Amino acid sequence: MAPSLDFSVLWAKDTRKGTPVVVKMENPNYSVVEIDGPDTAFRRVDKDRGKNAKQFTWVLLLKAHRAVGCVAWLATVLWALLGAVKKRLIFRQGVAMESEKSSKGKLLFKFLRGFLVLSMAALVFEVVAHLNGWHYFQNPNLHIPQTSEIEGWFHMVYVGWLEFRADYIAPLILSLSNICVALFIIQSLDRLVLCIGCFWIKYKKIKPRIEGDPFKSDDDVEGGGYEYPMVLVQIPMCNEREVYEQSISAVCQIDWPKDRLLIQVLDDSDDESIQSVIKAEVAKWSQRGVNIVYRHRLIRTGYKAGNLKSAMSCDYVKRYEFVAIFDADFQPNPDFLKLTVPHFKDNPELGLVQARWGFVNKDENLLTRLQNINLCFHFEVEQQVNGVFLNFFGFNGTAGVWRIKALEESGGWLERTTVEDMDIAVRAHLNGWKFIFLNDVKVLCEVPESYEAYRKQQHRWHSGPMQLFRLCLPAILTSKISFLKKANLILLFFLLRKLILPFYSFTLFCIILPLTMFVPEAELPIWVICYIPVLMSFLNILPAPRSFPFIVPYLLFENTMSVTKFNAMVSGLFQLGSSYEWVVTKKAGRASEPDLLAAAERESKAIGHTQLHRGVSDSGLSELSKLKEQQEAEPLPPNKKVNKIYKKELALAFLLLTASVRSLLSAQGIHFYFLLFQGVSFLLVGLDLIGEQMS
Repeated sequence: MAPSLDFSVLWAKDTRKGTPVVVKMENPNYSVVEIDGPDTAFRRVDKDRGKNAKQFTWVLLLKAHRAVGCVAWLATVLWALLGAVKKRLIFRQGVAMESEKSSKGKLLFKFLRGFLVLSMAALVFEVVAHLNGWHYFQNPNLHIPQTSEIEGWFHMVYVGWLEFRADYIAPLILSLSNICVALFIIQSLDRLVLCIGCFWIKYKKIKPRIEGDPFKSDDDVEGGGYEYPMVLVQIPMCNEREVYEQSISAVCQIDWPKDRLLIQVLDDSDDESIQSVIKAEVAKWSQRGVNIVYRHRLIRTGYKAGNLKSAMSCDYVKRYEFVAIFDADFQPNPDFLKLTVPHFKDNPELGLVQARWGFVNKDENLLTRLQNINLCFHFEVEQQVNGVFLNFFGFNGTAGVWRIKALEESGGWLERTTVEDMDIAVRAHLNGWKFIFLNDVKVLCEVPESYEAYRKQQHRWHSGPMQLFRLCLPAILTSKISFLKKANLILLFFLLRKLILPFYSFTLFCIILPLTMFVPEAELPIWVICYIPVLMSFLNILPAPRSFPFIVPYLLFENTMSVTKFNAMVSGLFQLGSSYEWVVTKKAGRASEPDLLAAAERESKAIGHTQLHRGVSDSGLSELSKLKEQQEAEPLPPNKKVNKIYKKELALAFLLLTASVRSLLSAQGIHFYFLLFQGVSFLLVGLDLIGEQMS
């Protein structure tokens, strides 16, 4: 009987991977090859042994196939981009030019256009010099030839340009770049300190807490009674056809005693059809027992600030202690007031409780994803850190609850700027009121899905603070708050984060960097171009870890938006005409599927448990039925979507691409790639190829 062979013992002792196989051929012309594992064919062997050429060839073919696929993909993208350039710049198919409303608004475009013309002329000049072998720009010690060495007038002009460039232009650029780099480092340190503060809050689990039962009356010995304060809820809106219904529906379903709650729908719409449907929606919820009123101003001045100011002047507002504000696209959860209002109890110095925003369309397109990164950092880091350590931050204009006494003592809503929310926050802070930010209380809303809407929103958000800074500076200097709080307001809140950030971002990466390609004596170091921006981008993305794959588009897009932010900052600082422009952000009326299902369930419960009083406003219900019949009989024509051409972004795109071509002559690696990709990102934005198109 043959002995049994137990190979498990041998396998346990052998640490090599794979199964040893001995291949024996009876034909003596073939050699015996022993393969110990799958990697044996590719190990270093003696000269009398050969590699597995067939497998090696397949590996090379696979790598070549991948490389060809990548090149083909890049070629397809480039071809599509060239097609878009041809269609929108040459044939002007389905596009509209960006409108410049004032001559002052054209100054930046004229500057960029002149800069582009000079850079293209300099590029031609440098190419000719390069082809003729005049590589003086590659030598740090410029050699100025003698008269006998100069051959031709072009050579003489080129040498004169080199001398003028080294003696006069380079020192100016170096001085400006040093200032911008210093500001860049200071702003980066500010971001780093904010991130460290956020990590400390997470580590120590610091957050505002509610002690005990907030609604239990102190005078109630038996514990059977609860005291709910009077709360006013305001929904300011203007021509919000897409979102008015879901916003009113969400606010009307807030869990709060009906007799302690009043909802004001503050409609500034100038379209009568929109006014009619909003009135009908208010009438519908009024029939269900909700204490809700509709207000429309005859004289619509002051935009949102004027709307809120007019609503607060009503006599019945005096009975209410707190006011919650929601913009037309915000959808609070039913427990919003129960999570925010209790923080005011036993805290008489508290003037504002701000909740965080959540976004229903953050994954809609690339533009919404990039906005989500910025806003997550704003709420998670900036607002939370300032709220915990300073008890002050800029009010976001919505999803917050104010103590009405704080509003009144701070002067109420003023119509002097387009950032009325920041205005009232600064004035309340100067009057000694404290703020609380609740990072774990979210209110759903939308971010703009089109670049045109996002661009106008950012223009208002960056021009308004400069207006406010001019108006508030005397009040800040003469206020009774501490010196550290004054320094925080002036140096950090206004100057560093609202003025310096857009200034150095635009000047350093859009002006100085392409200029140094033509003046290599003032070359920027690599750590300014690559290392610090990438580090700051990583810090910005930390609050939204799912967005890490978009770190490169985020970095490029932030630099692309610098031209809009810089233009807005200058407009607000010098009181130009566009600084007073207010354009309502276009919304799509999107909502996530779970939110829609939950809203439908809450609405069905409200209908089941609430008795309708039809005698109160039958006219509103009849008006609603007439509107529905009219819409069914005459459907609205489909909105025609068009692309816009943004001239300033296109001028910067061609400027950066011209500078990238110039950088090839001196073989500046990281500078070339940065200029190339940044120029392509400006081109994509200038052709309106990011986000959705405007209707």
